[in-house]
Amino acid sequence: MAADSYDVAVVGGGLVGVATAWGLSREGLKVVVLDEGDRDVRASRGNFALVWVQSKGLGLAPYAGWTIRSSNAWGGFSDLLKQETGLDVCFQRPGGFTLALSEKELENRAATLKRLREQPGMVDYKIEIMDRERVRQMLPDIGPDVVGGSFCELDGHVNSLRLFRTLHKAINERGVTYLPSHKVETITREGGEFQLHTQGGTITAGKVALAAGNANMRLAPMVGLECPMRPERGQIVVTERLRPFLNHPVVTLRQTDEGTVMIGDSKEDSTDPSGLTLGVSATEASRAVRMFPLLKSANVVRTWSAIRVMTQDGFPIYDQSETHPGAFTVCCHSGVTLAANHALSVAPMIARGKLDTSLVAPFSARRFHVQEAG
Repeated sequence: MAADSYDVAVVGGGLVGVATAWGLSREGLKVVVLDEGDRDVRASRGNFALVWVQSKGLGLAPYAGWTIRSSNAWGGFSDLLKQETGLDVCFQRPGGFTLALSEKELENRAATLKRLREQPGMVDYKIEIMDRERVRQMLPDIGPDVVGGSFCELDGHVNSLRLFRTLHKAINERGVTYLPSHKVETITREGGEFQLHTQGGTITAGKVALAAGNANMRLAPMVGLECPMRPERGQIVVTERLRPFLNHPVVTLRQTDEGTVMIGDSKEDSTDPSGLTLGVSATEASRAVRMFPLLKSANVVRTWSAIRVMTQDGFPIYDQSETHPGAFTVCCHSGVTLAANHALSVAPMIARGKLDTSLVAPFSARRFHVQEAG
């Protein structure tokens, strides 16, 4: 095999790409990761680091089961990463909350969960509506505006930036070739192999896994696939280190293992990652202070925005090409939550050359054609 020829080329060096590449290397394959580089848009550095199950699956019931599978695999996944790299991603699964600041919010939350549970084929998992007193017993520092919330024992979180670093160290330890500044311009197939033409030269591979986030929109049609996307911007506010007070992550804020508090639940149509909308940050901070008044005196140490990887309907796309055998798409918003699945389940399927029907059936991009026909 030539030096620039590989068993699998993974396009994209973010969380989805490196988790998949690490999993492929565990299958004994020669793997290369082709990345644009650190100066390009990097959703993986703007992640909120939740390993989140609560509410997943509304509108596509199989997504709930897929998410639960990853949440349950995360403990073993983090242990494997620590054994190989010596780095601890600080995975915790204490259960998480969605808090309500009015009775109307709590009613809407209960109605949403009812619709979730009543979907055909929905896996049964426990999400509990709690009144204010029960929430206060678990989160003693809530403010007077919190009237209750929902709790799911399967929810957790990790150290966001350490996870990204750990996965990159893990692929390096396994001998995966990482090539930054190799943005893929075109992909062709000849003689049963793929030629990936990049800014840094041409790479040849027997298989290709497209894990390039929003760039999959451009790349997927080159191998007979599609990834309909709708990128959106999110903003995150980070406070100084505070005393431990938040033992359970909330969907809109969490206290990290280092003591800082991350706040973020915004969605904007903008695709400019360099900008910030101060009104959005102020709204995020205001709701956080209503939930936990002690945050009122906390100093904000940094804030940033990032472009979310978001498919048109918000659910993952996993596909394999019929016209270009050996080409796959691995595309999702929840790169942290689903990292264990990408490494331990999807990567072995790609190594075998075929995605399981149970994965393709609900998550193929063909579902968008069904919606259009309807």
